[in-house]
Amino acid sequence: MPRHVFDFLLLPEFSFIGFAALVEPLRIANRFKPGAYVWRMVSADGLPVTASNGIDLHPQACLSDPSAASVVFAIASFNPLNHYTPAIGRLLQQRVQQGAGLGAVDTGCFVLAEAGLLKGESVTLHWEAVPAFQERYPLVPVQGEVRFTLSPRLMTSAGAMASVDLMLEVISRDHGNALALLVSEQLVSGWVRERADHQRLQISARYKVHNAKVVQVIERMEQHIETPLSSEALAAAIGVTRRQLERLFQDHLRVSPLQFYLRLRLERARHLLRQSSMGVIEVGLACGFAAASAFSRADRRHYALSPSDDRKEKPQRQ
Repeated sequence: MPRHVFDFLLLPEFSFIGFAALVEPLRIANRFKPGAYVWRMVSADGLPVTASNGIDLHPQACLSDPSAASVVFAIASFNPLNHYTPAIGRLLQQRVQQGAGLGAVDTGCFVLAEAGLLKGESVTLHWEAVPAFQERYPLVPVQGEVRFTLSPRLMTSAGAMASVDLMLEVISRDHGNALALLVSEQLVSGWVRERADHQRLQISARYKVHNAKVVQVIERMEQHIETPLSSEALAAAIGVTRRQLERLFQDHLRVSPLQFYLRLRLERARHLLRQSSMGVIEVGLACGFAAASAFSRADRRHYALSPSDDRKEKPQRQ
């Protein structure tokens, strides 16, 4: 008997690669251990669902149909709450009452949270979606750096490749590490990454900077977006003067600390504008701008767009 039977709930604009990354490890596991896993695609109404890449998939069932699934997986993408309805929430609640566990890829966590199903659980999402999720659901703990989470009643992944890692861990727990390694080799993965492996490249790799003091300052900047630190405070934290800090940034990044910090804050603001329902003023405050006018001016200078126009642009993450 399979240890897990999955219903994959596809919502409009769902991440096709996120779905494939869940299913393919299971398919390969069944090649080596026939019947190890069973799954089907479901949608809210049983009708075809279009992924964010424009490909239509045809579910085998409605979410309301009888199911033997041990886990219901919510798979969404951009604008997950545009496709959430109270009826979907009620059906997910019924599944939980019937004993099913839950799963979510990235923004699928919004669907589970909106249905009130994450009490007592922590989740992970793609790092771009974390700020918007935390603003909307402040009581749900987010493990924003890890690739996936796995508890007795909930499994979440931060995105496509992290979903492969999650399923390899599921396979290992269900049927042993040997089978998981076989599946990993078939995927040319080479190894099974750990849950705690970081989602993002480390700061030094991201910005191609290897000076330890500069890396420490950038880390502090990322931790203090809503209440920005002064240049003096950043310099003091690494034991240099403000002028020395400015020289370090010019030497290694060709930009001043203030310019770099502003760019980080505007990038966070763009994520919130495009992936949350927060108002422009709220976004500005969450990113350290005391006034909406200051936020608007900075956004126009950096992106040549007003915050409201920036919100209308299509996100690029798939």
